[in-house]
Amino acid sequence: MTKMKPSLWRATAATILCAAASYAQAGHYPVTVRSCNRDVTFARAPARAVSNDSNLTEMMLALGLRTRMAGFTGIGGWKTDDPSLRVRLAGIPELARRYPSIETLVGAGADFYLAGWNYGMRVGGPVTPEALARFGIASYELTESCAHVMPMPAASLDDVFRDLRNLGAIFNVDARAAGVIGAMQARIAAVSRALGPNPVRPRVFVYDSGEDKPFTAGALAMPTALIDAAGGRNVMDDVQQSWTQVSWESVVARNPQAIVIVDYGAVTATQKIRFLTGNPVLAKVDAVRARRFIVVPYDAATPGVRNAGAVETLARGLHPELFGALAGAVTGEAR
Repeated sequence: MTKMKPSLWRATAATILCAAASYAQAGHYPVTVRSCNRDVTFARAPARAVSNDSNLTEMMLALGLRTRMAGFTGIGGWKTDDPSLRVRLAGIPELARRYPSIETLVGAGADFYLAGWNYGMRVGGPVTPEALARFGIASYELTESCAHVMPMPAASLDDVFRDLRNLGAIFNVDARAAGVIGAMQARIAAVSRALGPNPVRPRVFVYDSGEDKPFTAGALAMPTALIDAAGGRNVMDDVQQSWTQVSWESVVARNPQAIVIVDYGAVTATQKIRFLTGNPVLAKVDAVRARRFIVVPYDAATPGVRNAGAVETLARGLHPELFGALAGAVTGEAR
């Protein structure tokens, strides 16, 4: 039998692999996903994607889509990233420190924008799915954020799984998406088993920011689902809004037993805790009297691949008798 030369063998193998990949792509597309109130069809996988915000950017990285990214936006200007994220994004340009303009996205040659309402797009603003489509840029909206443009039920962890599943379909990485979802579900299920069927649910308030009026999570924001999975109840779960402002009087009236601090921005978690403990209006609130604060990073409190870790952190803070007390950033003790 005549032996094939190594160089010819390598070339033939490469041709076969390329053909197989092309066949797989052809068999997968076109694919249609639901994005808020739109059906979006993709004829091929995006090749120059731009993601906005740290939580959405981490979804792209978790799905192994780094080589499909033309850039990212909305991280540096909000101080929401951590050093490990910057390491993983090395070599990928940050196109805008906050929200990008259409000109920025077009200039980067973007063919896909992963964002959400108040996560890179504003209702009534210049960057919308319709505006982007005129420049050949497809877009996908974070499910939690759809509450700003259409009626939505209370936030659910299924919203995150849906986003990951849809991104898997868009980029033809369904198996990778299923693996990420499965790993998250396993961690959340372990918390549920430890809690048991009828846990005593502490009353929880989410403090994002604000001094005159607190900015917090209502029923349609992801922390409500995270707190529920961790065996607590968001005291603002009857507020049929996503992230929103409320009054300090309403916080006092609901008397939370624990306060979740969303950690990001120029004001540190320690500074937020000092403000809360020094606010005379809150002096008789159970959580403040007990100094019961749970610090959760921004990219774990918003929809994304860190949500399972947020559930674990919250469960430990709300039920130390079941999960063991944690020190420092998790208990929220001022340092």
